Amino acid sequence: MIGRRLALAAGPVRAGGRGAGGRVPGRAPGRRRDRSATAGRAELDVAVVLDLLDAACLAGCSVPGALAAVGEVAGGRRGRDLARAARRLHDGAPWPEAWAGADPRLAPVADAVRPSWEDGVAPAGALRAAAATLRRERQAAATAAAGRLGVRLVLPLAVCHLPAFVLVGLVPVLVSVAGATVG
Repeated sequence: MIGRRLALAAGPVRAGGRGAGGRVPGRAPGRRRDRSATAGRAELDVAVVLDLLDAACLAGCSVPGALAAVGEVAGGRRGRDLARAARRLHDGAPWPEAWAGADPRLAPVADAVRPSWEDGVAPAGALRAAAATLRRERQAAATAAAGRLGVRLVLPLAVCHLPAFVLVGLVPVLVSVAGATVG
């Protein structure tokens, strides 16, 4: 669904995220977006945002056009921040001012796209590298958390299983040995 909406939004997008006739591509004229459909939805992952920006830029969107298209697809706070940055860049705001007040988790997005905006460098490599870095960091954090969980589970498991082992495994053996030696 997201890929289809991005393809529709990224197609003939001009700066500002509007297609021919001043309307958002893929949306019927005079029809407003249903905000209740995205109200309970979780924020789109930043690595996915980077992938979508990469796809939009490969499709020929300008930096503000790609930000606007992905902002429209992403929805939520991150989507609004991307769309606001696109509007500000389109209006001629400097880079830091365009991203002022944006979600701090979008910093990798701003860092990856900045050389493209300021120096004209193709954004594809930087966007892919930033997405790969985010995923590697997330994988390392998950591995470390799993290791810490194993250490934290040792004490509760020992407290639960050691008494059960003593009662079920050792007590019957000791009782039978004691009964055999007494009798």
